[in-house]
Amino acid sequence: MGADPAKIILPVQQEDFDWSFSNSISLKSALENFSGQIAYHLPSHKLLQVAKFTEISLLPKTSQEPVQGPTIFTDGLGRTGKAIVTWRDGSEWQVLEGHEDGSAQLVELRAAVMAFQKFSQEPFNLVTYSAYVADMAQRLGHSVLKEVSNAALFHLLKTLWCAIQARVHPDYILRVRNHTNLPGFVAEGNARADKLANPAWVAPQPDTLPQAKALHAFSHQNAHTLEKQFQLTPTEALDTVESCDNCHALGAPLPAGFNPRGLKALELWQTDVTQVAEFGRLKYVHVTVDTFSSVMWASAHTGEKTRNVIAHWRQTFAILSIPSAVKTDNGPAYALQKVQQFLQLWGVSHKFGIPHSPAGHAIVERAHGTLKRVLQKQTWGFQG
Repeated sequence: MGADPAKIILPVQQEDFDWSFSNSISLKSALENFSGQIAYHLPSHKLLQVAKFTEISLLPKTSQEPVQGPTIFTDGLGRTGKAIVTWRDGSEWQVLEGHEDGSAQLVELRAAVMAFQKFSQEPFNLVTYSAYVADMAQRLGHSVLKEVSNAALFHLLKTLWCAIQARVHPDYILRVRNHTNLPGFVAEGNARADKLANPAWVAPQPDTLPQAKALHAFSHQNAHTLEKQFQLTPTEALDTVESCDNCHALGAPLPAGFNPRGLKALELWQTDVTQVAEFGRLKYVHVTVDTFSSVMWASAHTGEKTRNVIAHWRQTFAILSIPSAVKTDNGPAYALQKVQQFLQLWGVSHKFGIPHSPAGHAIVERAHGTLKRVLQKQTWGFQG
């Protein structure tokens, strides 16, 4: 600092100081009733002696909401040192690969550095499953580094700190959980980054998708099988199945497997019959479950024939309203033409599960157990 205060060039801009004063209770308390002059000087730290950093911004660099720009997915694998940055450019996925020796945190930090350097001139959204990287990227924008003995770590932190300080456009950091089966672009991109970082997985070649479509036209695999067989993304595999005319005509399997749930109430029901011996003649209990909301309706009957099934559905329609589709097993009572005519009359589609596969009716099977436990508790209550 010079002797003449009028000639001092402060490294903190006035708007930065105003923002800090407005948002920091500690700063307000410290400056309360202060009438002297405020001066600022850089600490004697070699990182802050770089000539180009004559000004330090206190304003947050990271946006609190997603920004208009590309969405970048990063991942890293410690045992191989492979750092991955991937993003979608139009309809094509792009990949940037780097390497860093050391722990998983160092490799993941390398991937974040690559992303900030690659997209230094535009706003972007960074998606990572690493809590370490997400927290570091959000804090470095308004932090002063402390030199540590780990030279590799300090070099990465310094590089990332410089990249963040030099940014003009905002960025948004999102942390997601890894290895999830949730649908959507974010989960798909995160899974793709994870696969690219894994040495056991090889990125699909440009002609892989046509090969998958050609083989599907012959053998008609479901989306999950195509995804695993050809290393496709979930979206690519599902689009391949949905674009097949034969699969549409035959009722292509849903990507959720052979025990799908509805995406809204009254979209898909499951119906089955269980027996409750304590009911005597009415021991045949017909149960229907809405696969989206898990709402259940059960009614006791003297048998499990077609007339009993129809009587149960009439009651269920009156209580829960009319569904779009109902799924049953291939039992004789459900396969008769009379049942089909009843459902057609009400505009309900009838779906059959895979023969001899109880797993295809797991939702209603679990409902049987729930119903019997409730009935058992009520019986104990009456006996007490």
